[in-house]
Amino acid sequence: MVVNDSKTSGTETVQAWFAAEYLGNSDQGGTEFGQKGGVVHRLDKETSGVLVLARNAGAYERLKQQFLERETKKQYWALVHGIMKEKTGILSKPIVRNPKSWGKFTVGEELSRTAVTEWRVKDEFSQPDKVSEVDLLPLTGRTHQLRVHLQFLGHPIVGDNLYLGKRRLEADRGWCPRMCLHASRLEIKHPTDNRTMEFTAVLPADLEEIRAKLVH
Repeated sequence: MVVNDSKTSGTETVQAWFAAEYLGNSDQGGTEFGQKGGVVHRLDKETSGVLVLARNAGAYERLKQQFLERETKKQYWALVHGIMKEKTGILSKPIVRNPKSWGKFTVGEELSRTAVTEWRVKDEFSQPDKVSEVDLLPLTGRTHQLRVHLQFLGHPIVGDNLYLGKRRLEADRGWCPRMCLHASRLEIKHPTDNRTMEFTAVLPADLEEIRAKLVH
């Protein structure tokens, strides 16, 4: 499900659902909380997992600051193409809009847009394609950060409909129906009492089915 309302979403969004279910008729005027409908951060459409939303403006502002100041701890599960030579590592590269393709991003030179991603290989498989199962720990939160960084490393995410070539994407669709990226863990501070809170999300059924097809 698309997270944020937009003119191009064309479908039900998390923002619209949350507003109807939890925000009701609360009048937030022109505040950012009202405009964002409580959505503190976002996940790409084909990414499942943990998502945080705020039910009032105070909580929204305090949670937003945690993301801006990199006080949150995020972890993602992914399947990526190929066998990674380095089993752990950290990539620090700026991410900028791709001037040649609307809606896509790429690694650039703009240091103010530097993004940092740590990876850890969990397992490796040879069938139906050579893929690695990895944990990804983004230390920043740029748009499409994990997708762009993995592509830059030469190990694009399985089923990624934006950053895979047409032929490889068609081959992926033969055994996986969507992008293999899942927000598995998020640690934040409670916006009122500052308690450390950890939220986890197990792999959904469709990703479990995809993983069950893999052979060492």
